[in-house]
Amino acid sequence: MPPTDLFPILSAVETPDFFDAEPPEPGAPTPAGYARRAEGGLWAAGERVTWVAGLVLALSSFMDWYAGSGVGVKLAVIGWHSGVLGKLVFFIGLAVLAIVALRETGFELPPTIPESLVLLGLGVLAAVFVLIRVISIPDAVLPADGRGIGIWISLVSALAVIAGGLLRAAEEL
Repeated sequence: MPPTDLFPILSAVETPDFFDAEPPEPGAPTPAGYARRAEGGLWAAGERVTWVAGLVLALSSFMDWYAGSGVGVKLAVIGWHSGVLGKLVFFIGLAVLAIVALRETGFELPPTIPESLVLLGLGVLAAVFVLIRVISIPDAVLPADGRGIGIWISLVSALAVIAGGLLRAAEEL
């Protein structure tokens, strides 16, 4: 006796054929968009490295870049007060954070402008600006004769933005 005779409320239902359908080609558009590679391992670190380095780069402008001592006075000058380059380093860090935040909200740059290339450019620009300040102490902070820890943190975070851009480029391949 079929089960539908025992339970009149149950009707015969045909199950869909999930296993007979051919799988789509790799990279073929899906209803939700293009298939993305599953993020994991070392290559997924690119996004994390990028936003952490951008945040540290922006905050490092408010750390001591120069230190020194005068007559009975110890002096520390933050990056923001070291001139235009210190301010530009702050805004480059904000730009890196904005790019990462916009991507998380769904906004992506046009395909002709790869995001990894923009991040690499911003990282190189920040590294050059910090290196200029490492080599040349501005005249406005002359009592400060040494470099503080903040300028080295800025340099490391600018290099980390470059590394994050390179990891993102590897993700895009």
